[in-house]
Amino acid sequence: MLQVLACGAVVFPGLFFALRRLLPCVFKHWSDADVVLISESTERVGGGGVIAGHTMNGLCKNLGLVMKYAAIEGSEAWGLVSSIHAVMATTAGVIVVSSCRGSVISDRHWLATYFVIWFGVPYMTYDIFAMYLSHYHRFRVKGHEDYKRHSLRTISTFVRREFLLVLHHIALLTILLPVTLFFRREQGDFFIGCLFLTELSTPFVSMGKILIQDCWLHKANGGMVLLTFFMCRIALFPYMYWVYGRHYDLPLYSVPFHLPVLANLGNACILAPQVYWFVLLCRKGFRLYRRSRMPEVQPDVQPLADNPKAD
Repeated sequence: MLQVLACGAVVFPGLFFALRRLLPCVFKHWSDADVVLISESTERVGGGGVIAGHTMNGLCKNLGLVMKYAAIEGSEAWGLVSSIHAVMATTAGVIVVSSCRGSVISDRHWLATYFVIWFGVPYMTYDIFAMYLSHYHRFRVKGHEDYKRHSLRTISTFVRREFLLVLHHIALLTILLPVTLFFRREQGDFFIGCLFLTELSTPFVSMGKILIQDCWLHKANGGMVLLTFFMCRIALFPYMYWVYGRHYDLPLYSVPFHLPVLANLGNACILAPQVYWFVLLCRKGFRLYRRSRMPEVQPDVQPLADNPKAD
């Protein structure tokens, strides 16, 4: 078991550091000034979309792809690794859910347990470290004095700024893992597979960080972010309650009263930040929509009138 866990712990950090080494070798002509500009633009829009302006220089203009920040500081290497994990988790979820549709309580599939051990726990642990590195380099490239080297201050600043995400990861490590391994009594693989499906929106969120906002691909990707995030991170929970109720011939409204209090509390703890993030995504999408609909206002320049000289 420890050997398998160790192998999983090598996969995601190995991918992350390999991409950080590879990307700068491919995109050598990108300068630090470009990194600063794109880094600041990314933060201004909340991490979802890049305003490139004159840094485009026609590069991949048809697709609207910009990966300069990724190549030097590794933030998008983190996004790529997150997307790889999301594809793996979604694939595992589809396999488990499709294999356990006969009886959502008693049907078993080995991936429901072993994917959490092999890849879920190592990824969540790695992802906290990768988020800190992304935060550190993002502020270091802007010239913040406290970010010349790693320190307790940089770590505490990261935890304060990303408290909800850090708490989300820690909660999954301390709640989902024990439930998966010890407290399910070998039941409910179907619902574990459903939880794997929550990762479906991650590749679209990561793609939004490297797309130009003015291109059609960014708008289409934004629609997919909202759709997949709502379906797989919010609507999924009422669906699981409905499936559970159908199994026991219970109406949907009575399912929470049929479940243990800890089960409802755990679902609420997972669902609450998803609703919060979805509201933020909707607000940001609405702001971008209004900005795209606003015509560019050209300042009116009045010609200077000649002052007639007094005779």
